[in-house]
Amino acid sequence: MADQPDQSSAVLQQILTSLSQSADQPQSSVSELIDFLNSTSGQSVPDNEDSEATAFRTLTQVHQFISSQSDQAIFDQLLFELPKAVSELGGVSERCLDVFESIIDRFVSMCGARDMLSVLGEALAYLTMKGGDYGYVVPLFSAFSRVFPCLKRRHFEQVKEATGIILKVLKTVSLELEDEAELQKMFDRAVGIANSIHAVCLKLEGGVYEKLCALLGLYVLEIMALVSMNFEVLSSQPFVLQLSSFFPFCGLSYLGLITGSDVDKISGIVIGDDEDLYVDCFSDIKCGASVSVIWGHASIEVATAADEDLTAVKVELQNNQTKRWQAFGMLKHILASVNLPWEVKKHAIDFLLSIRGGNISPCDKHSDFSSDMPGLLAILQAVQMVIMYTSDTELRKNAFDAFKWILADIPTSHRFNILKALITKSDSSSMVNLCRQSSKYACLHFCQKLDFKLN
Repeated sequence: MADQPDQSSAVLQQILTSLSQSADQPQSSVSELIDFLNSTSGQSVPDNEDSEATAFRTLTQVHQFISSQSDQAIFDQLLFELPKAVSELGGVSERCLDVFESIIDRFVSMCGARDMLSVLGEALAYLTMKGGDYGYVVPLFSAFSRVFPCLKRRHFEQVKEATGIILKVLKTVSLELEDEAELQKMFDRAVGIANSIHAVCLKLEGGVYEKLCALLGLYVLEIMALVSMNFEVLSSQPFVLQLSSFFPFCGLSYLGLITGSDVDKISGIVIGDDEDLYVDCFSDIKCGASVSVIWGHASIEVATAADEDLTAVKVELQNNQTKRWQAFGMLKHILASVNLPWEVKKHAIDFLLSIRGGNISPCDKHSDFSSDMPGLLAILQAVQMVIMYTSDTELRKNAFDAFKWILADIPTSHRFNILKALITKSDSSSMVNLCRQSSKYACLHFCQKLDFKLN
């Protein structure tokens, strides 16, 4: 009597044979095939040798079948269902993923990259909405990487639509997936998608090239933020190195990232006034931009990967108040985040302290800095949060030093209004006391300067 694996293979072979013999009306056979695949993936048990062997055998049979077919009608019928069904089996093991990728390659050759991209996007969105096991994510991310370079036209529009879906799924799944090994696989494939977009850029020129490079830059910044939020520092390092290496190609500099000017430039190209696109897909790009520079501050290796001289960036910030205040506005996205590790915030405070000093021209007393005050208030509130909630004594001390320094960097005519706003908006007695101490410090600082001028 045949054993269970042989029975399962025989049933699948019978379905595939029926499908090949009913090319004119194959719908019933397609339904049988999809039901069989869904049943197989539903019975799969993680880290089980028998389940893995069944998944591999099933995928291999499907691959052998579609490799032997040249009837376009069969592929047209299978296109909208088969990739979705086999994606869950493709996540069982590395060799299953290899076979899944070969299946995707065959569909691309028979149906075209544009149709395949649409199918992958629908499959990713549907399976994520369905919930449950996220084993399908890595295979589908891998599939996107294989399809992008095969696009023939409308590269920017199609990649933009696909990356929107990818990022939404990545955010959703990373919030729910607790297995760090699986998270690492998922982000590894997400970085692979960046490599694929880069490969597409190399084939283009002119306006399309510029737009796709800008899209790649936004994608990399969003992934940088998500990596920093989902992993501890040591685990983040390999991803950060890879992502930082895209900056020179995308025309992104540390100075442009930490002041936000590069972010605004590429956002204008890709996002424009599309608020929904920003909220759904690229809401963390400013965090990603600022944290990219902080990673370079923390690691020479990262700065080298980005082809950056961070010393020159710090000197520029020390000597240019406008850019320094812009940097304050970007750093608040790190310090106010509830998702970033404390070690990243510690590096951000160190960076703040490293841009003190320099030859700063005195503020023009007739200048109007009113438009800058909301941003300066926001960075002070973010530093306050670090002081309040950190359990690290050294970090708290350094954050307080940074708070006092930022306050001293604000023109006297606005400083007390800022302190008043901090006290008014705070519901913490500790923060109110901090602001009062800072008021005394500001008064003393002012009196010392006045005494110096009088004498």
